[in-house]
Amino acid sequence: MPRAIRGVLIECEPAIKSIIVHLDSKNNDFIIEDLDEQHLVIKENMVFLLKQKLEERLKETYRPEEPLADSD
Repeated sequence: MPRAIRGVLIECEPAIKSIIVHLDSKNNDFIIEDLDEQHLVIKENMVFLLKQKLEERLKETYRPEEPLADSD
């Protein structure tokens, strides 16, 4: 008998989607359905955890730009 899973439609840029797919590739914890290059259906009860993991990953790769020194 089929079982229903509650999901949330996520729209994001392809770069962010690729990070989410990579995070999900280990245990298949997050993604219910990969719809197209900008849309995913995520398990409703995993949205908060996914946001946390995505923020951690983005902090690893994000380097704030240093202010440009005036060349006057």
